[in-house]
Amino acid sequence: MTILVTGSSGFIGFHLCKNLILKDELVIGLDNMNNYYDKKLKEKRLGELIKISSKSNFEFINANLEDKRALEFLFKKYKPNKVVNLAAQAGVRYSLENPEAYIQSNIVGFSNILEICRNNEIDHLIYASSSSVYGGNRSFPFKENQKVDKPISLYAASKKSNELMAYTYSHLYKIPSTGLRFFTVYGPWGRPDMSLFLFTDAIFNERPIKIFNKGNMVRDFTYIDDIIEGITRIISKPPQTNNLKSQSCINFSQDQVPYKIFNIGNSNPVNLMEFIQTLEETIGRKAKKEFLPMQPGDVMQTLADTTALEEWIDYKPSTSIKKGISEFINWYKDFYSI
Repeated sequence: MTILVTGSSGFIGFHLCKNLILKDELVIGLDNMNNYYDKKLKEKRLGELIKISSKSNFEFINANLEDKRALEFLFKKYKPNKVVNLAAQAGVRYSLENPEAYIQSNIVGFSNILEICRNNEIDHLIYASSSSVYGGNRSFPFKENQKVDKPISLYAASKKSNELMAYTYSHLYKIPSTGLRFFTVYGPWGRPDMSLFLFTDAIFNERPIKIFNKGNMVRDFTYIDDIIEGITRIISKPPQTNNLKSQSCINFSQDQVPYKIFNIGNSNPVNLMEFIQTLEETIGRKAKKEFLPMQPGDVMQTLADTTALEEWIDYKPSTSIKKGISEFINWYKDFYSI
């Protein structure tokens, strides 16, 4: 099996590639190594992947999703069976500053992925969606069958657009596709723009941490290893169509489309102030706190219902926030020689 992982030098992409390489899968990693955050971190992740792929089962391509010719060359040369699209312009708040980046990467880039999958008859397309698609939804826990037609950030809108685009291609061209709505992923090698990294870096460097909505926020923090276990199980289980003899506009239903959407979260939401307290206890230092109002595009609470995921792959994320934060702090200290 040859697996293309886009965003391979990103946080989730790096961990997924590492997992697949160690399982002796042939992995093709694609990343544009952009400077949304410190490129040195991405380069270190890439270096780790190259180091562990001693059996030459990892190839890296530096390219943008928007570069259709690069994708066509990649598919012609490596002929991947499965595609995991994790490349995207991330970040809710940054979408307020640079919306064009989200249109290019998350919309144009994803449309190229769909077209290349259509023309190469891949076995399964897995792609990253986000809990952000639920917007200001006040019905908890979030379930996949809830309406998600009122996104409150362009990032969320781009992810919902991906789900709609994938459904259309699955319907028209029978491309098996699975979208994963990730819930606040954290852990070693994490993104520097995420709360755990920001808070940790501020505490060690004696800077105040910025606490939005005065700490009145709740998140379904999900540890990276749980996310990776879910993705790897999903890869080998593509959705199928019902083998009906005939289809018509009258009897057509979603069950006949090889398309799935799953929440993937811990289902154990944590208050932001409790999260900070656990971080302080793990580090052994108190944080200087700067309380700020709610930011545009943010939501007050997230909570995943993962029943559908559990039924599909017999797996439920379960790593505690205490263990997850401890693992991150151990990595952070080692990485920055503290």
